[in-house]
Amino acid sequence: MNRTTRTLIATALVLGVAAGPAAAAQAGPAGAPVSASASAQKPAPLISTPPNAVALEQSIAGLGADHKYATAAAVRVSGPAGDWRGSSGVSDVRTGAAVIADGRFRAGSVTKTFTAATVLQLAAERRIDLDRSVQEYLPGIFPDTFEPISVRQLLNYTSGIRSADGPGDTFQAQWDHRFDVTDPRAQIANALAKGPESRPGEFQHYQNINYTLLGVLIERVTGTTYEKAVGQRILRPLGLRQTSFPGRTQTRIPGRHNAGYQAVPLADGTTELRDVTVWNQSDRWAAGDIISSTADLERFTQALFAGRIVPRQQLEEMFAVPEVFDFGTTRPASRTAGMQRLVLPDGTEVYGKTGARPGYSAGIGGAKDGSRLVVYTINSKDAKSEEPNRVAGAIVAAAMAK
Repeated sequence: MNRTTRTLIATALVLGVAAGPAAAAQAGPAGAPVSASASAQKPAPLISTPPNAVALEQSIAGLGADHKYATAAAVRVSGPAGDWRGSSGVSDVRTGAAVIADGRFRAGSVTKTFTAATVLQLAAERRIDLDRSVQEYLPGIFPDTFEPISVRQLLNYTSGIRSADGPGDTFQAQWDHRFDVTDPRAQIANALAKGPESRPGEFQHYQNINYTLLGVLIERVTGTTYEKAVGQRILRPLGLRQTSFPGRTQTRIPGRHNAGYQAVPLADGTTELRDVTVWNQSDRWAAGDIISSTADLERFTQALFAGRIVPRQQLEEMFAVPEVFDFGTTRPASRTAGMQRLVLPDGTEVYGKTGARPGYSAGIGGAKDGSRLVVYTINSKDAKSEEPNRVAGAIVAAAMAK
């Protein structure tokens, strides 16, 4: 295990390398560089070598029904030095059908990057002031016990707002309520009724409620639904035809997709692979209900890092980490507006966002200058586990290797 992989373990962006052959294909150099630096004389790219095909193949090798961590995965790596595409595993553990490399999947909290980008677009248009309090935009929602909370503090999770109640953190509790329909405004009311967890700007605490509030803010400012606003501003202009929001009632993944599974221990000591593909995602909404494909997320990530979605000035918010500690720790914050920062051993800063829903893990990100970007989906057998996702860590380590 190399030093980069060990660092990924330590920072909880996950890790480990599987063994065996993977179904993979390596493409030639990308046609047009995706660069976040548009000056007459561009600095040297952070990563100028082609993707390491061998390491990437190993990172997703041997996936399937009998693999310890995942049944399938698909990866896309891109940049001026070259592209790489690979997939491994099965689409259905019962039939053994091959993985659908271009299938759709639940991308979980990658939704937050779309939400943040929409808010920052509105900020660029001066329809939202990031320093203005959310209470001014959404009057009558917050009790008087809350100090003014800026829109920026919602974006970077320093609002001090408590999380809303849910069915519970265990898989079984969530499984029992998988078809519940949740009203985001009811979630907000539930969270705010508890009073503040900390003062605004005091700590960073990664809570979905911040982005639920941003979804309502987008609706208030644009005069349309959250889904339509993101569709009009991001999905449609980029041609992301495989990306959608399930809404409050849709429980199935539209189009071709790989089934998602959860490894459930049984009383006799064996493990059942329970199909968790069908699920209501309304409790995640603007914080985590998006459905997409690796091709669409790659196009989105390339455009985002290149400054084609959010103007340069506002885009810096997605690379700015507040100088506070994580809530309840002395660990410096690492999250930004819609993304997260990781510093590799050689000093390279990597920015991106991961997401997980039962049966599905996903991630987007790369070097700030766009010289290396990676998008992946993994059909994890325990996607919501607090333990590091070894397949994801191996993918990230291999993708970002120089």
